[in-house]
Amino acid sequence: MQLLKRKIDKFLLEWKATPMRKPLIVKGARQIGKTASIKAFGLANYESVIEINFVIQKKFRAIFESGYDVESIIKNISLLEPSWKFIPHKTLIFFDELQKCPDCATSLKSFCQDGKYDVICSGSLMGIYYEEIESNAVGYKEDFQMFSMDFEEFLWAKGYRQEQIEDIYQRMISLQPFSQLELDTMMSVFRDYMTIGGMPEVVKMYIDNGHFEGTFNLQRQLLQDYEEDITKYAGQTDKSKILAVYSHISTFLAKENKKYQITKIAKGARNREYIGAVEWLKQAGVVNVCYCLNNVELPLKGNYNTDNYKIYYHDTGLLIASLDDEAQEDLRANKNFGTYKGAIYENIIGEMLRKSGYEQLNFFKRDNPSLEIDFFVRDADSLVPVEVKANDGATASLNNLIRWESYPDVKYGIKLGYKNIGWNGQFYTFPYFLTFLIKRFLKDNRNKQ
Repeated sequence: MQLLKRKIDKFLLEWKATPMRKPLIVKGARQIGKTASIKAFGLANYESVIEINFVIQKKFRAIFESGYDVESIIKNISLLEPSWKFIPHKTLIFFDELQKCPDCATSLKSFCQDGKYDVICSGSLMGIYYEEIESNAVGYKEDFQMFSMDFEEFLWAKGYRQEQIEDIYQRMISLQPFSQLELDTMMSVFRDYMTIGGMPEVVKMYIDNGHFEGTFNLQRQLLQDYEEDITKYAGQTDKSKILAVYSHISTFLAKENKKYQITKIAKGARNREYIGAVEWLKQAGVVNVCYCLNNVELPLKGNYNTDNYKIYYHDTGLLIASLDDEAQEDLRANKNFGTYKGAIYENIIGEMLRKSGYEQLNFFKRDNPSLEIDFFVRDADSLVPVEVKANDGATASLNNLIRWESYPDVKYGIKLGYKNIGWNGQFYTFPYFLTFLIKRFLKDNRNKQ
């Protein structure tokens, strides 16, 4: 079976090439391709691969009972599976579903100090008590945050070569507009990405079949799986609150301001009672939370209102799956994304920014005088507002933010839409699909100045 090319592939090779490499923990939401990527890497680069899944192979949860030193652990594994070979410096030990055996994290210090075997751990963030793992393995592990497929990985799956993607970036950095054929073709690919999302199983079905048939049912199943995992892993007291927050995401995204309002999901609900539920979903990797800035200024850290936020699905395909059947048919048949008050465009842009390395999403909204910006990014010394236009509307807020002297940290902005590449002296205009390159653009463009 042909595996999808993922960005973690390159990272794993670089990790293996590091002489003093530490045990690796691959973090991420469920069903985003962690296990498949790690297994393929192991089989291609090691003489022996020891794979232990703590969900399926429950007996292995006891291998740490004799202690956390490497010799005791290997002895216990060999007792349970005597045919497995442990070849020093040529063996990868892959502990999967780490959330079912947090004791495994304590052993990472021993594996790091011993150095005879490479160790990779993986698991669903939905079930990992990461604070406990962090304290047990601090200084003796390396982390890698994995997501569902980003747009660049989707382009790889579609058959686009790296040099073609690099050519797209060179157009961006040189501000050279696309031809109409190029723009329309890439927008068509991007709309397909919006429709099916980046969950590997869905992408593979779409690529193999060459059409959308079957992808909707698979998306719906993934959405149900996430809800089942919430009931499985969430604490008894928080379970109902977490499910209530998760199940109402599309409801609020469909509203004009898209602000998430706890008071509207349950009678008598108060925001402070649900902070833990929102944070749980965020830490589990299944949502992206976008906080309203207190002030449009640097620094961004701590400069936001924890009670004023929007919640986006971590994968836009799951937002699509949450819509009703008629909306699904409209999207697939007519590519009619703009009728959902910009929710789908905002979700996909937030997702792409997060996947490209922006750890915190922020927006700003003020009623008097009216000022609203969808996202903010930054370069080395300025705050950059990003406006997402579902339709070809005016950009009053973006223009005002740049021109008003009361916002000195804002020197220019970015407008995203079904538009070609451009610069008007105030803000850059880019088509939506270039969002995955914005972080690189800001860094390279700043260096050119």
